[in-house]
Amino acid sequence: MRVSIKNLCLVPLLLAGLGVMPAGRVKAQTFTTLHHFSGYPGDGAHPFAGLILSGNTLYGTAYTGGSLGSGTVFAVNADGTGFTNLHHFAYSSDGASPYAGLILSGNTLYGTTYIGGSDGSGTIFAVNTNGTGFTKLHAFTGTVSGGANPYAGLILAGGTLYGTAGHAGSLDNGTVFAVSTNGTGFTTLHTFTGSNGANPNAGLILSGNTLYGTAANGGGSGNGMVFAITTNGTGFTNLYNFTAVAGPDSTNRDGANPHAGLLLAGNTLFGTAYAGGSAGHGTVFAVNTDGTGFTNLHTFTAGAAIFTNADDEIAYANSDGLNPNGGLILAGNTLYGTAIGGGSAGEGTVFAIHTDGSGFTNLHSFPEESAGTNSDGTNPNAGLILAGNILYGTANHGGGLGYGTVFALSLPVPPPIGITTAGNQFILSWPTNAAGFALQSITNLSAVNWSNVTSGITIVGTNYRFTNTINGKASFFRLKQ
Repeated sequence: MRVSIKNLCLVPLLLAGLGVMPAGRVKAQTFTTLHHFSGYPGDGAHPFAGLILSGNTLYGTAYTGGSLGSGTVFAVNADGTGFTNLHHFAYSSDGASPYAGLILSGNTLYGTTYIGGSDGSGTIFAVNTNGTGFTKLHAFTGTVSGGANPYAGLILAGGTLYGTAGHAGSLDNGTVFAVSTNGTGFTTLHTFTGSNGANPNAGLILSGNTLYGTAANGGGSGNGMVFAITTNGTGFTNLYNFTAVAGPDSTNRDGANPHAGLLLAGNTLFGTAYAGGSAGHGTVFAVNTDGTGFTNLHTFTAGAAIFTNADDEIAYANSDGLNPNGGLILAGNTLYGTAIGGGSAGEGTVFAIHTDGSGFTNLHSFPEESAGTNSDGTNPNAGLILAGNILYGTANHGGGLGYGTVFALSLPVPPPIGITTAGNQFILSWPTNAAGFALQSITNLSAVNWSNVTSGITIVGTNYRFTNTINGKASFFRLKQ
């Protein structure tokens, strides 16, 4: 909301600038399980990857299960109806075990399988959104030049798909590759050697002609790194080496073993490290695209052992989560992500944090998996997508049959804000039933760091009220949870 108010007739324009919402009751945060996977034979099991949304349809992959036990490609409506298996993998002919998610171009979905294909080293595939036209674009050979076992998905620029293979290449350390959307022209752009990184488990992002990514291992300290490379394979740069060892005795607290890809905002890359940090359970970090300015935004805290599950795995509970395995998304100045463990029941969390590292919030703790099942799912392995005020994601385990879920988490809708003027003052007001929201201000909308308004707020009747003097300078206000 811009408050350089000259006269009352400007109020409607100012309200539009605020993004003021229609009057209505403030909605609470709501978790909804959209689909429970049924395993083998059935619709799939263990969705390791995240989702993409097109129109009202979510698309994703299940690592195992399906009619042939080798995983599936699926679609489901955003309200949980209309679940459809678009493809059941058959291993040798088309690939198996799609660990990664999908990308969409037109009506064609592109993805990778971790194993299967003619050599058993994984494939690149395409399939139409209605399930027709499945095509195996490339089968990895497991050779030094070819790469093997792509954990991650793809990105598309023009007619070229770019991705990473977690293994093979020199010393089995993995590769960066490119291939045309028709399957021709497969090229290895970079082979990891260990000292310059190893085992790129995550996908890439593209800015201009530069690809950015992470390697889970290798680098200067052997604990993973952030890298950049041009789309023609030249100019490989090691932007940052993680130095932390996984444990509370570490003297280097930056994190270790980044399994997820990166998010780019301006000239800043944001990401997660699976391990390391002061408690050994991972971090959220930021680093500039030139490798400078590394910042540890959040260190996940130590957990307390609470139970041993059916697989003899110990669950650790804490307030924020453990071991973030997925990437981040950005809305405004808030990053959203998942942690595969921890939380109140030790089964993972959905979290939010501001880009400056402040305001960490545990949005949802997944409940304990009892006898292999629960209602929400457990252990979210992948990142999220955001549409409106709803976060969509997958849980790798749990659910009604223990094979994982697709879920939605509705974030609170900001309450309506009113604006009036009185002489040389403007007055903002919003309902007192808007628990958990803070008034924030900024003077430049191109900036990302909003400031909490900490004084001048009173309660009048059933409304909060903020009064300030009109000074002719631009200011913008919002309510933020």
